[in-house]
Amino acid sequence: MMKGYLRNNGKKGIRNATLVVYLVECAKHVASKIVDSFDNDSVQLVGFSGCYPNDYALDIMTKLCTHPNVGSTLIVSLGCEGFNREALANAVKDSGRPCSTLVIQQNQGTAKSIVKGKEIVAEQLNSLASTPLVDLEISDIVVGTICGGSDGTSGITANPAVGSCFDHLIDHGATCMFEETGELIGCEDVMIDRAANQVVAANILGAIEKAEIYYQKMGYGSFAPGNAEGGLTTQEEKSMGAYAKSGRSEIQGVIKPGEAPSGKGLYLMDVVPDGEPMFGFPNIADNAEIVEMIASGCHLVLFTTGRGSVVGSAISPIVKVCANPETYENLSDDMDVNAGKILLGESTINETGQEIVNKVIDVCSGKKSKSEQLGHQEFVLTYKRFNHEEDSKLTLKHKGDALC
Repeated sequence: MMKGYLRNNGKKGIRNATLVVYLVECAKHVASKIVDSFDNDSVQLVGFSGCYPNDYALDIMTKLCTHPNVGSTLIVSLGCEGFNREALANAVKDSGRPCSTLVIQQNQGTAKSIVKGKEIVAEQLNSLASTPLVDLEISDIVVGTICGGSDGTSGITANPAVGSCFDHLIDHGATCMFEETGELIGCEDVMIDRAANQVVAANILGAIEKAEIYYQKMGYGSFAPGNAEGGLTTQEEKSMGAYAKSGRSEIQGVIKPGEAPSGKGLYLMDVVPDGEPMFGFPNIADNAEIVEMIASGCHLVLFTTGRGSVVGSAISPIVKVCANPETYENLSDDMDVNAGKILLGESTINETGQEIVNKVIDVCSGKKSKSEQLGHQEFVLTYKRFNHEEDSKLTLKHKGDALC
């Protein structure tokens, strides 16, 4: 039986993390020293480097600090940055979690702030020791998936195996999400055919068309040189491989980073910012995408890779699914599931999908993923802009108008 940490709003977490949050790069050193002083993987460092305010960054950080996997937060501020620390602190306190703010300019600088921060975190850890554990069902969990370092095997092994896992989890009441709309350009018709209703279909089409325009203006698509070196020949081939992670379930809605799914089932995350390109590429690294999925409530994230990746994350475990036997043999210490067995005829897609389901249950039950065992806690949060009211106005106008 899986157990979860019960929060005041009834949500259940699979981890009980204490976050030390820096609000500008100038405060990162102090925050890092506080985290490093604890030999405890549940004390984790996250933060925002920019000095200028950004509604997206505040929203994502608020969702992270009130995530079910998080039990308490220490906010570390230099004191003059643009981040709205009061709004963040109030949101965390309103969630019922212990939350303290440490302003370096008001605490006599680096050394004294580190001492004070260590005292606060120690108190929070003592408080979290009494967090109640309750039964956790598959229907309680939210699971995301992304791919990174894709190659010619990703779309025929790891990605469809994750899709099979998604189908099983959703059949048992879980909530799942996939994203990478820049890589799903060209897949809009097949996704529209799976939309739960016309509004969802219109939102899928809107997200893909926005991604196409955005990447055209940036002058660079979602196809890296490493993809070609790994055997992928076209954007279309990469897109269909990425699409395979979604499985076969009906798509219940389209969400933006930080938005929680409105119900159970499968959701598409629209990660491309609204409006004209302002802050560069939609996501500068895999970890930026992972952070967005966690901010939307993911208890864990399934990461498929053909070329190989070693990343993990703060807050929610990353479970890596390797697409081919050569990469798995080379990086077996970092990989949780070897989908390369499918290529060797030693497993089927559905059997590997069940293996991933079993791994999800193990990790939700407290067993550490490989990235957790190795201490990976990467974190990236950048500037973006979203209009969260825009999608409700969309209607389906497309060459096929399949659901009209």
